[in-house]
Amino acid sequence: MKLEEHSEDIPGIPAATLVLLRDRPQTAPEVLMVERAAKMRFAGGAMVFPGGRIDPGDHAIAENDSIIRGATSDAMETAARIASIRETLEETGIAVAFDPLPDHGATMQLREALHEEADFGAMLASGGWQLDLELLTPWARWKPNFKQERTFDTWFFVARAPDLAVDEADGGESVSSRWASAQRVIDDAEAGKCSIIFPTHRNLERLALHQSYEETRIHAEAHEVKLITPWVEEFEGEPWLRIPDDAGYPVTGEKLTKMIRG
Repeated sequence: MKLEEHSEDIPGIPAATLVLLRDRPQTAPEVLMVERAAKMRFAGGAMVFPGGRIDPGDHAIAENDSIIRGATSDAMETAARIASIRETLEETGIAVAFDPLPDHGATMQLREALHEEADFGAMLASGGWQLDLELLTPWARWKPNFKQERTFDTWFFVARAPDLAVDEADGGESVSSRWASAQRVIDDAEAGKCSIIFPTHRNLERLALHQSYEETRIHAEAHEVKLITPWVEEFEGEPWLRIPDDAGYPVTGEKLTKMIRG
């Protein structure tokens, strides 16, 4: 497979993803991962964090103060937070940042309605729910720009899993889901037990540095979110895929040949 760089000014498809964490006693927190269906054009068969495109409906909700609180000064970031909540509910059946928190039955009804392309904002209003966007902390923003994949401009957020979280893949875009420590997912990928793409790998390495959700959140708040677009450069006669050194990531490069084989 040959990677060719896009022009830097090509806009990405706006998207959002949610890094959902739950603390475990005496061990590292677990992160929720979903396996994308092999048929999917982007990252087919890979383990990823739940997420997807930012829809017009997310922007409409962002302008409705009656069903959200904690809107940011950046309208796109606000819409991205909403999209990450909506996509996580649709893909995994977990309602994040809802106030009040819906019970399991209501959550499943909300999820089914999303599968039928119902209006998320209307569902929130009719059910008397608000989204507390302050429960999501900005983590990163990535826009890989290689021709073998669609170009997505993706916001990443971290959040604590609600106490009632019961995950189940939707059987459409995602075919399975699992909770595991970030390091366990990395180890499984290195052993060939699962597949992860470059941005997921780098973010799992960063998550693996921390021993609790709160520690992860504090780390996120200490690092300004900058748009990360990996680039290729030669190092010791071999091409490497690189990211900036000042964005909070412990590993900032990987041999291109290793990444392609993976």
